[in-house]
Amino acid sequence: MLELFFWLCALVIIYTYLGYGLVLYLLVRLKRRKITKVSPPIKVEDLPEITLMVAAYNEVNYVDLKMENSLSLNYPAEKLHFIWVTDGSDDGTPELLQQKYPGVKVLHQAERQGKIAAINRAVSYVTTPYIVFSDANTQLSIDSILRIAALFKDPTVGCVSGEKRIITEDKAAAASAGEGIYWKYESTLKRWDAELYSAVGAAGELFAVRTELFNPVETDTLLDDFVISLRIAMKGYRIEYDPEAYAAEWASESIKEELKRKIRIAAGGIQSIIRLYPLLNIFKYGILSFQYISHRVLRWTITPLLLPIVLIVNILLANDSYFYTILLLLQGVFYLCGLIGQQLEHRKLKIKLFFVPYYFLFMNYAVFLGFFRYLQNKQSVNWERAKRMDHNPT
Repeated sequence: MLELFFWLCALVIIYTYLGYGLVLYLLVRLKRRKITKVSPPIKVEDLPEITLMVAAYNEVNYVDLKMENSLSLNYPAEKLHFIWVTDGSDDGTPELLQQKYPGVKVLHQAERQGKIAAINRAVSYVTTPYIVFSDANTQLSIDSILRIAALFKDPTVGCVSGEKRIITEDKAAAASAGEGIYWKYESTLKRWDAELYSAVGAAGELFAVRTELFNPVETDTLLDDFVISLRIAMKGYRIEYDPEAYAAEWASESIKEELKRKIRIAAGGIQSIIRLYPLLNIFKYGILSFQYISHRVLRWTITPLLLPIVLIVNILLANDSYFYTILLLLQGVFYLCGLIGQQLEHRKLKIKLFFVPYYFLFMNYAVFLGFFRYLQNKQSVNWERAKRMDHNPT
């Protein structure tokens, strides 16, 4: 029974981080044999009007960079509208926007109630059929809005997620290098998810929705992009994904800063699973539930808990078995590599052999902290931005 328990737990771990990707890839390959998807070209005159919305809190250092990028996007100027909602900002962000960029609608109120409260308020001012959400400190690819608009030609698409790309330096520490590798793997899974049926959530740095499908979200929501997109998917629409419509941002300045983000995301993940509980019903939502459980729920709930359990059970089984002793040694080597990666991170050294296991263990550690923070109701809805490598742009 102990051996059975060990292998059940081990298989869940393997499936969560590697197996689902393999299953997904095989399903996508089978689908490609049956269906060849060709996107029809979109004419300039057929392009819809779109609102690019930025919810910003004290982002005065990024205003010029963001607006310069936004105004250079390959999309007809008369069809691209801008809304910045700057609730609570007291660093001159709304004033700078009003003075230098008269074409931008600036929505501001003195009270800071959190990002999703600001978005809920701002959406009522949107007059275009589509909204693109983006962050102030990200730079969008030049054709991103054009590519997003093209995907909305499919009436079954209710939301489009762009790709989040992490910019790292050549000598990046484990924090940034690990984050970059993680997002490359995540992007691959998102691309396959969307090709199979639907992406499972959207990246808050760049995603778009049909305005008519947006419903106000609870103001204490931690992962607004995730909840907004999946609630649209629960209505029967698909979440498309285009890796060439991307938002680039610098990696976290340090592992300490990255931990802030991961804890918040983990706390938000637990909150989202509770609020999206109907999506666990695979008999109602079918393949979307399968993707959601495999890609998100397991990572945010059961699997991190199984890691220490598998280690403990392996120790018990190794007492009278060479096979389990070897498995235990392999686990020990993996954790040792993670420990070495932690030490190298402090010295800003980049060795993939060590920072990959380190970042993996680091992410699961953050899930534990996020879970307890959510239970203690200590995670504020107000986002405390992690310091990035370019945290003081000039």
